[in-house]
Amino acid sequence: MLRRLVLSALLVPIVAGAQSQQEFAARRAGIVNGMSDGVLVALGAHEPAQDYISFVQSPSFYYLTGFKEPDAALVVVKQGGQVVSSTMFVQPRLPSREVWTGARTGVEGIATLTGMKGRDVADLPKVLDSLAAASVPFSVVGDISTNEPGANGQASALLAARSPDEQVFEKLQTAHPGLKVVSIEEAVKAARGKKSAVEQAYIKQAVDITVMAQKEAMAAMEPGMNEFEIQALIEYTFRRNGADRPSFSTIVGSGPNSTTLHYGIDDRFIEPNDVVVMDIGASYRGYAADVTRTVPASGKFSAPQRAVYEIVRAAQAAGERQAKLGVNSRLMNDSATAVLAAGLTRLGLIESPTATYDCVVNGASGHCPQYRMYYMHGLGHGIGLEVHDPEQYYLTHVIAPGSAFTIEPGIYVREHVLEEMQDTPRNRELAAKLRAAVNTYKNIGVRIEDDYLATDKGVEWISRAPREINEVEAAMRVPYTGPAKRDRAQVERYRTP
Repeated sequence: MLRRLVLSALLVPIVAGAQSQQEFAARRAGIVNGMSDGVLVALGAHEPAQDYISFVQSPSFYYLTGFKEPDAALVVVKQGGQVVSSTMFVQPRLPSREVWTGARTGVEGIATLTGMKGRDVADLPKVLDSLAAASVPFSVVGDISTNEPGANGQASALLAARSPDEQVFEKLQTAHPGLKVVSIEEAVKAARGKKSAVEQAYIKQAVDITVMAQKEAMAAMEPGMNEFEIQALIEYTFRRNGADRPSFSTIVGSGPNSTTLHYGIDDRFIEPNDVVVMDIGASYRGYAADVTRTVPASGKFSAPQRAVYEIVRAAQAAGERQAKLGVNSRLMNDSATAVLAAGLTRLGLIESPTATYDCVVNGASGHCPQYRMYYMHGLGHGIGLEVHDPEQYYLTHVIAPGSAFTIEPGIYVREHVLEEMQDTPRNRELAAKLRAAVNTYKNIGVRIEDDYLATDKGVEWISRAPREINEVEAAMRVPYTGPAKRDRAQVERYRTP
């Protein structure tokens, strides 16, 4: 029989920042309501072994708790259809440790912050062991798989290859055979897919800062600079205007690097005939932006660069026209892809919109669309606590209020794309046919990415950085004398507790 602990209400009238504890509590309640009787265990991210490495909280744990410190855990016990206890396990206040890592909330502070009972995280193993002894099922939010711990219950042999979170529950299952442990991470991700008004406001602010950085980079860009100079300016603009950090590794890819999707080295000198892909995003109060612009290093697109850019922008516009409330999200992708395939055909980079080439599919010989040689990623993704965040239309296939997503078509003409094909008679014939066009457009990579929010009023384009060719070229003609004055209103919003 579970020991009935002092009740802690899931909904409490305590505000911590713009995201109130009512909102975090409502999220927990939604997850717990979907559970049968048992224990919800949500594990936060672990403190890095080196205390000089930046710590970032697990997105799902933060979504449920709003707590940013490492090595924390939430334990909610549900019995008879009711929550009988909600406890946050946290690191205690230890001055000898805090001199290295900064002040902690501590056990005493967690009740004031969240309204839940606080306990030392050192007590977590014995509490979980006691609950496991009662044979109640565990529903876990953390880094665990949904697989059984090992053949014939031999979990110990797998511990070295398992995550720290998995090891916690495998030890419990070893000590308590028959204990049921299931991951409910997907349920939390599904809930994260619909953004609240506060979450959308944070995303907008992250996007606003990112747009500032894009404009700064366009004005500063000139041949002879190194990619890392633009990267440094972008990230300086982020922090100067109140962002937490970049929401992902900043991508500044020039020339051949523009054709690498997630290029992150940023150390090539930019040449006059290059295009430069700047795929960047600020994180604001934990929420990500993701905005990409492609610019000509010289300040003016060449004819081949312009031709590729116009196709990508037209594809994005086609996707945008389908971005409406109640519309099947697949239509965005289908419309954009049709425009890309038709454009690649006009440039002579593929034979026709439906043409294929010989490739390997699931280990066997098959046929792949030719347009995939130059466009090998999806049209977009959700944004939120992660730059690739859960989005509700992944499950519903319908755009609805609360959606937050990107649209980012691209064309990437890698210099050796034809040599990368499987060596078959058909592909050799195709390579000979396409060679001249590839030589014309080689080392041109273009990606245009924007961010969108869906509310009851419709879908809004929120990342309004220059993107039409005339707008980009005009932005690059602006005389650059150094970073613009910071947006004080933006910074004050960040400073507001």
